[in-house]
Amino acid sequence: MAEQARDRNDSRLTERGRVTRERILKAAADMMYVRGVSATTLDEVRAASGTSKSQLYRHYPDKDALVRDVVALQATELLKRQHQLLQRLNSLRGLERWRDVLIEHNALRNGAYGCPLGSLAGELADQDEEAREALAGHFATWEELLKAGLDRMKDSGVLRADADAGELATGIMAALQGGYLLAQTVQDVKPMRIALDMAIGHVKAYAAAVEGTSPTRDPSGR
Repeated sequence: MAEQARDRNDSRLTERGRVTRERILKAAADMMYVRGVSATTLDEVRAASGTSKSQLYRHYPDKDALVRDVVALQATELLKRQHQLLQRLNSLRGLERWRDVLIEHNALRNGAYGCPLGSLAGELADQDEEAREALAGHFATWEELLKAGLDRMKDSGVLRADADAGELATGIMAALQGGYLLAQTVQDVKPMRIALDMAIGHVKAYAAAVEGTSPTRDPSGR
């Protein structure tokens, strides 16, 4: 509903107004990603976006409204990239390539800033219920992309029929977000790589046996 309301508001803007709003939003998103939500003020966003106070407050009367649009923007950009990476996921090698892309991208910043959505969730989950619910929905969408890929692996016989794609996807997401946080803390992607390797290793434990090889050991020990 919030996104629909934003769409209706955008439809009433002039082209110049839309450009101004996008400039404000992009400046806020960049600053909040690097510095955090609480450390970013509206005056700093105004200065960074090159807008006047009247322009800023015409589009964003308070910081909460701006933060919610930042959440929506970050989610849209991140989920678009993840959809491109995961829409055809159907193999263990593909899962490893997805891992490599995320680690390489984070290594460009030495892991300093973490996940765009995870960082927002860490600050907003207990402060803004609307933002928390929006973030929960975005994480669910991301996790569903992983689950769909794991389901394709089951359907094609890459994974055994007893593999729970939903639980495996949750485990991968938990490892990813924990890895992002540790990498951000030490400014090194090594913990992120280790966490994802362990999560993917658990998925591999459900790999279907290839003809001529021994069956993979069940993770439960059976």
